[in-house]
Amino acid sequence: MNRKKLFKGLFLLLALSILLVGCKSKEENKATETGEKTKEVTDKLIIGFDPNFPPMGFKDTDGSYTGFDLELAEKVAEKLNMEIELQPIDWGSKDAELDSGNINVIWNGFTKTGREDKYTFTEPYMENRQVMVVNKDSEYKTLKDLEGKNIELQQGSTAEKALDDSKEFKKSLGEVLNVPDNLTALNDLEQGSTEAVLMDEVVAKYNINNGRNFRVIEESLKDEEYAVGFKLGNEELKDKIDGALKELASEGILKDLSVKWIGEDKTLIK
Repeated sequence: MNRKKLFKGLFLLLALSILLVGCKSKEENKATETGEKTKEVTDKLIIGFDPNFPPMGFKDTDGSYTGFDLELAEKVAEKLNMEIELQPIDWGSKDAELDSGNINVIWNGFTKTGREDKYTFTEPYMENRQVMVVNKDSEYKTLKDLEGKNIELQQGSTAEKALDDSKEFKKSLGEVLNVPDNLTALNDLEQGSTEAVLMDEVVAKYNINNGRNFRVIEESLKDEEYAVGFKLGNEELKDKIDGALKELASEGILKDLSVKWIGEDKTLIK
């Protein structure tokens, strides 16, 4: 064989091998990136929750995190064969936590009502109302009785939005103080630092059922629904959790958890 033709053939073969290896490396890198992205979105639930929000999520006496939503999230993770990480957050910083990827789920008595355009949500799984909580022996029976009185509420909560939407009622009040969490507000109410607390009825009744000397004014400011929230557009993870919630509801587990933590069945998925 002509030596020149032989070298030319070997050169072409070498060039083709290099090209194929390069293409393969690009495809492998692309697959790795896609795999990492998929794992980040679907293989692990990083649950963002307010650690001072009983009965939905809070720190137990033994130092572990517990509550209705956290127990429900663990059962969903089992159904989906997914890892779960409970990530306590400052509730006022929940959007930043979600945007940064520090969490991929907001699951802690998270109100869907009025937030539908800001997050992707599962179907609502529990009903709730925004109510005024007062001391049991107080004279306040209706919202009108609170005219000129000071109240507290949790910063960044839907209680804040419910009050903003009730402009005339808000105008009738005295000072409205935003505090970091509901437990702080309830402690202030107990100590006489405020006359009422605007908060989720589910949380209020849990505290009352556990011996705190409060009462709920039956007239509510707003009716709401709880759902699991995700970054806008995360339909894949939302669909998976929706499916698991429906299975848990059909098995009676959702109802049992509600009775366990709240004392009654307030769930919406049957």
